[in-house]
Amino acid sequence: MTKRDFYEILGVKKDASKEEIKKAYRQAALKYHPDKNPGDKPAEDKFKEAAEAYEVLQDDKKRSVYDQYGHEGLRGTGYSGFSGGFEDIFSSFGDIFEDFFGHRGPRQGKGRGGDLRYDLSIELKEAATGVEKLISVEKYAHCSECSGTGCETGYKPEICPSCGGHGQVRRQQGFFAISMPCGACGGSGQVIKKPCKRCKGIGKELKKKELKVKIPAGVESGSHLRLVGEGEPGTMGAASGDLYILIYVKENADFERHGDDLVTRAHLSFPQAALGAEIEVPTLLDMTKLHVPKGTQSHSLFKIKGEGMPTTHGKHKGSLVVQIIVDVPEKLSKEQETLLRDYAKASGDPVKKAGIFGSRS
Repeated sequence: MTKRDFYEILGVKKDASKEEIKKAYRQAALKYHPDKNPGDKPAEDKFKEAAEAYEVLQDDKKRSVYDQYGHEGLRGTGYSGFSGGFEDIFSSFGDIFEDFFGHRGPRQGKGRGGDLRYDLSIELKEAATGVEKLISVEKYAHCSECSGTGCETGYKPEICPSCGGHGQVRRQQGFFAISMPCGACGGSGQVIKKPCKRCKGIGKELKKKELKVKIPAGVESGSHLRLVGEGEPGTMGAASGDLYILIYVKENADFERHGDDLVTRAHLSFPQAALGAEIEVPTLLDMTKLHVPKGTQSHSLFKIKGEGMPTTHGKHKGSLVVQIIVDVPEKLSKEQETLLRDYAKASGDPVKKAGIFGSRS
């Protein structure tokens, strides 16, 4: 397949400065980075394409050859792009990804432990007040025998003889040089000559750990908390990853949540709705009084400020929205039916005559 022009890929002119080329590549890297487009093959291809263009145009010698002879000129020098895929890209341009993601590509630094996720369900009332939960997480922890070094007692990891402890090796092809992770140490820069018998040199073992998690008031479903260092341990004593607590707020039978507001329903009799009343309605934590004016229609809404959910920064609370439901009685006593018929007669409202279907009392 014919390769696209490198300048076109990055969207820069042929006389663009190094800073303009770097800026253009940063924008492309941010847009098509695999961490932001998981499983997206077209985005992955564009990411690699942009990296290859930047690898050539940021180097004066390679750029000069490319300007004169195009892609064919690069083939003549033995340059073949990033044959190692993402590993080549992340190792060569780690500084670019640090600017955007705070780490060198998806590995987050040499030997750093992986991040973990824990799904935690809480009640709506707990979300309103905040709560402390005790959770149990099964995860790898530093080996109790070697404290994470992976070595037998009395031994330490040694500097990798293949890369000199750098974790990277450079492959030279003419005047082109490409960095890639060291195959002997896996990019850690260290090797273990006497592996720990308990963990077989891995430096970690599976354990259960109990953690206290403080959930702040006002959280919504989908919110997450980050516990730094509570993820998987790093290799050879490197930093541990983080634990992300994903919060799910359970549905409540009496209240519906809409942002910081809560919606509930209150039932009124016909006389209460027609004549007005003062009723008690439940809040999430207690009861409160609501004044219902006369002539209130069914499904009318009343707002009680400050009785909803707190905001996560704690500056104010939302409202409690009360929807009125006017109930129609299913059965009437003889006295009630007589009075209601008198009311219908005074109002001029036609109703069914008594005795045709019989009283339902």
